[in-house]
Amino acid sequence: MHDPQDLYEWVPEGLAMAEAISVDPHADADTPTDTGTDSDAPVGPVLLHHFEGFLDAGETGTQLIEELLDDRRPGVTVARFDHDRLVDYRARRPVMTFRRDRWTDFRAPRLEVRLVHDDTRKPFLVLSGPEPDVEWERFAEAVREIVERLRVRLTVGFHGIPMGVPHTRPVGLTSHGNRSELVPARNDLFDEAQVPGSAASLLELRLSQAGHDVLGIAAHVPHYIARSRYPDSALVVLEALTGATGLVLPEIAQSLRSRSLRVREEIDRELAEGDNELVAVVRGLEQQYDAVAGAATRGNLVAEPAELPSADELGAVFERFLAEQEGPRGGDTPPAGP
Repeated sequence: MHDPQDLYEWVPEGLAMAEAISVDPHADADTPTDTGTDSDAPVGPVLLHHFEGFLDAGETGTQLIEELLDDRRPGVTVARFDHDRLVDYRARRPVMTFRRDRWTDFRAPRLEVRLVHDDTRKPFLVLSGPEPDVEWERFAEAVREIVERLRVRLTVGFHGIPMGVPHTRPVGLTSHGNRSELVPARNDLFDEAQVPGSAASLLELRLSQAGHDVLGIAAHVPHYIARSRYPDSALVVLEALTGATGLVLPEIAQSLRSRSLRVREEIDRELAEGDNELVAVVRGLEQQYDAVAGAATRGNLVAEPAELPSADELGAVFERFLAEQEGPRGGDTPPAGP
């Protein structure tokens, strides 16, 4: 394997700040916080990561990254990856600006580690940008080097996955990590499954194999709104994330709650307008959800099957609903992504 350090560069100012924090994670906080009595406990920051381009139903991870890196939470770049080597521009073409008679700007993708702070000024790291298209092993090794140099104590990834669940019930989570005490919620739906890989999943695997603590959080997003923004899923992931890391982010939580109310009103309006097929889908999913939840409460893993539309019927209704959601509305709910 070629040297992973060829894939990234340190930004001196950000590196100096991050290294100071890796020795004393409360060095630049306004009020020092008790870190406990265990002198052997890791004292470095947590690292949160999410990559654009792979599965992210409801734009769950995207919403959180936007909130974490918005103008209210100024940060500094610590390390920057070589996007020219890692991103296939033909698959995800960057935006260029043409003005009158010439090209004037090229918006290069940014895959980088930033140092930011929570609402109590506690520092943490955020790795975000486009998912690497190539050299996943070298990328994972490069992140491992960053994790070890900055003494990161926990690495957390998050996204959304489409599920056959209704928006009228609590958002579920699938969580995974290298130690059971790190996992905030367990959904033992199956013992083993083979799924398409991702750079984030490989990163979690390699860090775990190298002895580092890792946590992954995936929110269950209703199929019929999986391609539109779903703040409920981002809020549930945020709650799990803050519970696992100790970060304090009430401003982000409030922002997501406000958006969640508006999106719920929009979905309920769609249902109230009398789309009988969509109503049947939601009611069927509610019955299925409640049957499974009731069986779990009784200790019985076998629930009576609910009367649900066929797969073709579900797909047709979902596609029509999504097409309507993607049309111009002029409201608060943004159009679905590509």
